[in-house]
Amino acid sequence: MFYPVKLITGVLYPDERWREWVIEKVTAVWGEIDAESEPVPFDLTNYYHDIAPTLYRQFLSFKGLRHGGDIVRWKKESCSIEEESSKAFENRTIRTVNIDPGYVNGARLVLASTKDHAHRIYISDGIFAEVTMRYRFKRWVPFDYTFPDFASGRYDAFLLKARDIWSKEMSERR
Repeated sequence: MFYPVKLITGVLYPDERWREWVIEKVTAVWGEIDAESEPVPFDLTNYYHDIAPTLYRQFLSFKGLRHGGDIVRWKKESCSIEEESSKAFENRTIRTVNIDPGYVNGARLVLASTKDHAHRIYISDGIFAEVTMRYRFKRWVPFDYTFPDFASGRYDAFLLKARDIWSKEMSERR
């Protein structure tokens, strides 16, 4: 059975040049963007300090409904773009951006990862998935393992917008 979802991605980048570069790459692969969040400083952890000392996160959602089973392909595509970023401008040995694809539907935000952890489920081809947030009582609710930036609520407005677009697209299908 086909359970339609809204493809979204979070992008970590150091500056406007990289933001534009990533948007060009992801739209070439995933199509037209139908919603963007405001860029937010990524400052609640230094986990990605190897990319750059100052980073921003922006979320994008893509037009149309997708099959949630494609999350493995989306993550592999994002990893290819990240790898390409290491060579795009400075010919670095490490990536210059981080791209976290996932999806939103009426009940949850699911993100893909290449890293295993107790709360992640192995899907295939080295890709894991986690339910990062759930939608309950008309708001996004974190779990005890939810990343601090997600749990802070700073992305809730975007996630609500993506969920609303998903809902509208679902009603148009009926």
